[in-house]
Amino acid sequence: MKPRTQDPSPEEARFSADVHESAVVDEDVVIGPGTRVWHFSHLLSGTRIGGGCTIGQNAVIGPDVRVGNGCKIQNNVSVYKGVTLEDDVFCGPSVVFTNVRVPRSRIPRMHELSPTLVRQGATLGANCTIVCGLTIGRHAFVGAGAVVTKDVADHALMVGNPARRIGWVCACGERLDASLVCPVCGTAHEPAPHGLRQVGERER
Repeated sequence: MKPRTQDPSPEEARFSADVHESAVVDEDVVIGPGTRVWHFSHLLSGTRIGGGCTIGQNAVIGPDVRVGNGCKIQNNVSVYKGVTLEDDVFCGPSVVFTNVRVPRSRIPRMHELSPTLVRQGATLGANCTIVCGLTIGRHAFVGAGAVVTKDVADHALMVGNPARRIGWVCACGERLDASLVCPVCGTAHEPAPHGLRQVGERER
């Protein structure tokens, strides 16, 4: 996620965003221009939301969460402290993030947060679960209902419980065949240390 040179004030950020009157936005939240926040959502203190995002109904984000530009967070998603979404991440309805590996109701463990990073362009399908402490690679695609328990490679297509890789996908979302050339947009890919990359693209 590219850092901004200067964050707008909370007042400027709220003025430039479209926040539904039923949403709750804590005082020190920054929302980028063009972002829309829908009914009954709550953005907790210290959270920074990029520009051009869509936050669906009944979402909870924060505290101290970073969401990049162009993200879509659908209905009933909670993005907890310790989770970072880079630019253009899609979270389908009811995606689940965790942030503590061994939670107990009677034992406070917020000091044991395991950070989760969802990298640029990744898609998380409806009702999938992302166990904390992982990295979801760039342009990866996690299928609906999958339970992710390990790091996910760039451009990987993941399904099942526990999730396993069954193929590769293009940045446009189409599944690749053995040639690693997208049948829709024609983009060629090649193996890379963290999964696949577009031919000629530098590893990030």
